[in-house]
Amino acid sequence: MIGIGIDIGSTAAKAAVVDGEGSVSWTCVQPTGFSSVDAAERLREALAAAGYDVAADDVRVIATGYGRVAVPYAHKVVTEITCHGTGAVRLFGDHGTVIDVGGQDTKVIQLKSGRVAKFAMNDKCAAGTGRFLEIMADRLGISQQQMADLARSGEPTKISSMCTVFAESEVISLIGRGELRENIARGVIDSVVSRVATMAGQATGAPYYLTGGLCENAYVVERLAALLGSPVTTSPQARFAGAIGAAIRAQALN
Repeated sequence: MIGIGIDIGSTAAKAAVVDGEGSVSWTCVQPTGFSSVDAAERLREALAAAGYDVAADDVRVIATGYGRVAVPYAHKVVTEITCHGTGAVRLFGDHGTVIDVGGQDTKVIQLKSGRVAKFAMNDKCAAGTGRFLEIMADRLGISQQQMADLARSGEPTKISSMCTVFAESEVISLIGRGELRENIARGVIDSVVSRVATMAGQATGAPYYLTGGLCENAYVVERLAALLGSPVTTSPQARFAGAIGAAIRAQALN
């Protein structure tokens, strides 16, 4: 049986395929855009182009994420907490704290003996999420990766507002006062990382694993590890943890 996981997030839509041998054989990511339904259809087309027919007899599909109910070809929908936990166990191990920084929320998932034991989610405010970094990078006129590169050479600059709107006003004020852009970039990233670290610090502790769109941002990983006082493990595939977890679960469907 081939398992396909479809993870429709608020920012990115991802797909993963687990083949009959249990290996992750294919992944894909696209912007979600305005419509989760359209994003699901684009992923179906990408799957078809790669040789995977979602309607085939030996294929099962599970949808997860923010837009999971918008995937008409899914055999089942499963919460992102469950799928991220399953994906993290495959990628990292059966014990530890999973930190997933998404576009609109941040999740901290405790794994024990390969199962989700407890979780916490920040989904009430964009502060401490990928969306916060996106807004601030736009305000600075640079990409998120450029912001991370600049932050490496910046001095700590306090951005104290817990609200994205007020934090953006702080950044505008700093720009107006002539603060160096690298210092502002450092302050923005430290603001996000400190919020994430506070959430993660309430979990069972190390080992820590980072999933989601920021897993390829080396500076964020370094700063998070420094604040947690422990290494943070991640990998390029960790971006697809939710989709991989959904695919693993899909493979087990009858």
